[in-house]
Amino acid sequence: MELRHLRYVLALAEECHFGRAAQRLHVAQSALSQQLKQLERELGTTLFTRSTRRVELTEAGRHLVAYARSILAEVERADEQMALLAAGRAGRVSIGFVGTATYDLLPQIARTVRAQLPDVALELRGELLNPELVEGLRNGTYDLALLRSDTLTDTTIAFTPLRTERLVAALPAGHRLAARSRIPLGELADEPFVVHPSRDRSSMHGRVLDACARAGFVPAPLIEVGETSTLVVFVAAGHGVALVPESVQSLALDGVAYAPLTETETVTLGLARRAQRHSPVTERVAAIVKHSIKR
Repeated sequence: MELRHLRYVLALAEECHFGRAAQRLHVAQSALSQQLKQLERELGTTLFTRSTRRVELTEAGRHLVAYARSILAEVERADEQMALLAAGRAGRVSIGFVGTATYDLLPQIARTVRAQLPDVALELRGELLNPELVEGLRNGTYDLALLRSDTLTDTTIAFTPLRTERLVAALPAGHRLAARSRIPLGELADEPFVVHPSRDRSSMHGRVLDACARAGFVPAPLIEVGETSTLVVFVAAGHGVALVPESVQSLALDGVAYAPLTETETVTLGLARRAQRHSPVTERVAAIVKHSIKR
């Protein structure tokens, strides 16, 4: 039995007339009649009773019509889904991200994908550090990654800078400098610093230490935490101060004050993906990410 046989059965069942069914199917009436007789022989049962005036379904024919409608509907849905997949309008995209991309960018991306690509399923995975994200891109765990690094040397990973942000100081709300509109970084020289893990795990660790070095001091002691949200909680609890990208200010947490620096210290957020093997849906989501940054 072939799909065309099911279409023939369905057309004749709905038209109850060989001539009209053949016309609807764009086949000769004799060919339609021959194909249905062949199908009946193959199935070993009669599907239609025929008279000079009318064609009617048998009990077996009614059962087959129910199956035919279900099967052809599934085929149509499969055709539609394949078309959406080919056009990049359906499928699944996994995005890994550093914590500092969470607070303003990820919600915007998720809303836009849901509005423009309702048949696309997003998997959002964070808060992660750069080595985990890069390895996840290599092994296919992530299709895209939002991370803070403009110095990736892995030629299998393509990196597109998206935006540059200034670093701001995160201070306990009762800190002596919390009310300042702008502070020199050097005034934090004697403070304990809450930072992301060491340089080989997080690009932010190195950026913070480099900024402090330019301000003329080495921060000590250092309290290392893995997630940005945890880092801000530690600041709120009075364990130290921190330098964070300005977008982290979207994380409005009681007990924390943010203050711009008099110096211009910046970090870059970028979109990383494998250099090759992009699915159409990954390309579409990547375009949405880039557009979201520009707005």
